[in-house]
Amino acid sequence: MITKEMISRINELARKKRSEGLSPEETAEQKELYAQYLGNIRGQMKNMLDAIEFVDDPKAPKH
Repeated sequence: MITKEMISRINELARKKRSEGLSPEETAEQKELYAQYLGNIRGQMKNMLDAIEFVDDPKAPKH
């Protein structure tokens, strides 16, 4: 689950990376947070796509 704290930490690390750089521990933490975030987004997208139902248009010409 994506939390406000997770997003805040991702943003904090991104700002620090641009301004002064990250330590190896912070780089590892950033990679882990990105992986969790992207995994969650991909899961949400998959669930959304799985819920789509294709319905034939009854007015469409038959072939």
